[in-house]
Amino acid sequence: MPEQRNEVDHANMRSKIRDEAGQLNLIETGGPGLWVFGYGSLMWRPDFEYVSRCNGRLIGLHRSFCIWSIHHRGTIRRPGLVLGLDGGGACDGVLYYVAPSNAYKTLDYLRRREQVNRVYREVYRTVELADGSGREVRALCYVAERYHPQFVGGLSLQQKAEIIKACAGQSGTNIDYLLSTIDHLDDLGVKDAELRRLLSLTGCAFKLAGCANRTLRC
Repeated sequence: MPEQRNEVDHANMRSKIRDEAGQLNLIETGGPGLWVFGYGSLMWRPDFEYVSRCNGRLIGLHRSFCIWSIHHRGTIRRPGLVLGLDGGGACDGVLYYVAPSNAYKTLDYLRRREQVNRVYREVYRTVELADGSGREVRALCYVAERYHPQFVGGLSLQQKAEIIKACAGQSGTNIDYLLSTIDHLDDLGVKDAELRRLLSLTGCAFKLAGCANRTLRC
């Protein structure tokens, strides 16, 4: 059973961001500004200012329902599942380009959003722009921390489907989270076969047609 989240010392975190944001260009991105890779709710709800967005492909990590959700899509007594990046394979998602003047602000926001309980590890990885140019950028990614109590591995697709179909949290139902992920991947022209199989096992595939007409939040 996952543990309750621990509050992060945001004052110390902001101090670290100030130091890091000024060095992002040289250390991580290899150029001006900040690139952020979204593979779950960041695809449809980034909630930060960006200059441009495009499709991107990350090699070596894949999208997986491998994180217990005890607030947004589940509860402590009945945890749901949300996405993380786990080892192996590849992941298609969205790349956001953030101007240098907004790097600090964006990092601050993302750390408050993604690292409240440290279940995601902040890393920079090479991501290819899916525009046919072959261009690669160093992008900020949030990877599942396998040693965290909320990481869950080894579940079958059927087990995941049963959990997702039954759970809900502060941000809505777990099935809406799955539907919205698939819907936005469709918008990108990405067909994630495993997520489609997972949706089929929930018995809720018929809801996908109406997904675009609803406001789904993670």
